Amino acid sequence: MDLKETDLLGADVSRHWYYQSKARAMRHMLQGTFPQRVLDVGAGSGFFTQTLMAQASTIEGWCLDISYRQDSELIWHGKRVHFVRQMEHVDADLVLFMDVLEHVDDDVGLLSDVLRRVAPQAKVLISVPAFQSLWSGHDVFLEHKRRYRLQGIESVAERAGLQVLAGCYYFGAVFPVAALLRGASRWLGSRDQEPRSQLKRHSPWVNATLSAACSLELAGMRHNRLAGLTAFCLAQRR
Repeated sequence: MDLKETDLLGADVSRHWYYQSKARAMRHMLQGTFPQRVLDVGAGSGFFTQTLMAQASTIEGWCLDISYRQDSELIWHGKRVHFVRQMEHVDADLVLFMDVLEHVDDDVGLLSDVLRRVAPQAKVLISVPAFQSLWSGHDVFLEHKRRYRLQGIESVAERAGLQVLAGCYYFGAVFPVAALLRGASRWLGSRDQEPRSQLKRHSPWVNATLSAACSLELAGMRHNRLAGLTAFCLAQRR
């Protein structure tokens, strides 16, 4: 979770439909996976790690982010979560790259470097913003370098030495609206390209409606290789 958006949404960030839905999608992608130690790269607030810490199998978490002012720890569901600026090696069997690789120039290099520092059998879950055609001021605000097609992020994983286990798009329910609005904004020459976040606080019923619409996608999520706002890739070290 990007710290910029944590600052914008405050305490509401964990209840926002977008992050609630992405957390459900993460758990869906990890069905049948029972990680004991989780490394969350570019973790920000640690929202996704803390979501997984509620699982019985997960006993410890590391949140790695160079933007932290200092290293710290907290106890979540009786388990220790470490917030660190750097690390040498972590015996993690699950590595999260939740909306991280789009921030760096060398995505393959970052992925490869982290993989050398975790358990040999580790699985890796990646999420990235999808479709360069959806580029907007939201990407500029978050300092993105690019957006990806599904085949593109799967190629990045393979070049980093991973075997792709599953790949799909998510947020397909809201994709048509987002594509229409961003296309219209560019055509009209609006302020859509100015750097600003598009995440906003919503009324409870709007938040619940959008969350429910995204939940309906989960049953067929792994078969969606057509369109969505986010591309997911689950992989494992060869």
